[in-house]
Amino acid sequence: MNGIEDFKTTPVDPRFPTQNQTQHCWVRYNEWALCLKQNGDDEDACKKQRSYARSLCPGSWIEKWDTERDEGNFSGVQK
Repeated sequence: MNGIEDFKTTPVDPRFPTQNQTQHCWVRYNEWALCLKQNGDDEDACKKQRSYARSLCPGSWIEKWDTERDEGNFSGVQK
């Protein structure tokens, strides 16, 4: 696909009925981080959660949160 990944968006989640998806993004990112923690950092086991977060969250947020997790100062799920 010319280097472009085929992203599918996250399924509808009734916990987040409004148009503002900021909280939904935060939850999906932390679900991915929790999956990694529970699966010994096995990224293949957590592909679905990562794709959900990437489909909702701005790339700059994900980069920032990834960096914060690496540095140990992320306010969500810790490594």
